[in-house]
Amino acid sequence: MSETETAESGPVGPVRPGVLVVQHEEDAGPGLVGEHLVRAGLRLDVVRAWRGESLPEDLRGHAGLLVLGGSVGCRDDGAAPWLPRVRALVREAVAGEVPLLGICLGGQIVADVLGGSVLTRTRGPELGAVPLRRLEAADADPVLGGVPDGAPATQWHWDEVDRLPAGAVPLLGGDDCPHQAFRVGPAGWALQFHPEAGAGTVARWAEADDAQVRADGGDPVAVVASVREAEPRLRTVWGAVSEAWGAVVLARVGARSGGR
Repeated sequence: MSETETAESGPVGPVRPGVLVVQHEEDAGPGLVGEHLVRAGLRLDVVRAWRGESLPEDLRGHAGLLVLGGSVGCRDDGAAPWLPRVRALVREAVAGEVPLLGICLGGQIVADVLGGSVLTRTRGPELGAVPLRRLEAADADPVLGGVPDGAPATQWHWDEVDRLPAGAVPLLGGDDCPHQAFRVGPAGWALQFHPEAGAGTVARWAEADDAQVRADGGDPVAVVASVREAEPRLRTVWGAVSEAWGAVVLARVGARSGGR
């Protein structure tokens, strides 16, 4: 299975707990994260919002919420008219302690919705495989606790979280972008990077954004090469993180059903 051909349902059998997946554009699907969630025993209910597919009014019937990345800004409602509904679902997830994972744009939406701030980077985009710094609070975190210091992460963003929401717990940082991962409440995680993306996806992004990357002083070829070189470790580290988040989803399903 390729990083963009994620199964959205498992083998025929008992109904699997469903994760609502918000996809904002064609080449930004659940990828590696989705593969591991399906393997963990979850069902992905992918809403391809840019195609006009409708998001549900609430999270009833879903055990988790995964909000993916995209090229629009987190308040760019004119270009992406589904964003107000995404913000409402994020608020519902946090308030109801429904497991939440926001990736890049998704993580920025989490920060913005809860009172943090997101700004366009004046120093240009962060691109390619970039090492992260493990922060002290990560030691006790059920999802990111196994991420080693210096682990590479795939980056592709022109905007970034400038200020965390009140009460957010910072988990991973970076030398160029300080807020790489944080937790909100007991079951919400937001990431600035792309754990779902490997070299194939980044190559497509680099082709689509070639002129912009070069205008900002970047080298698309070198960016893709950095991800390709790091890909074995990317798959190991972020595959384990995906499974850890899936375990949180399944544990909360079990708790709500009394363990049956």
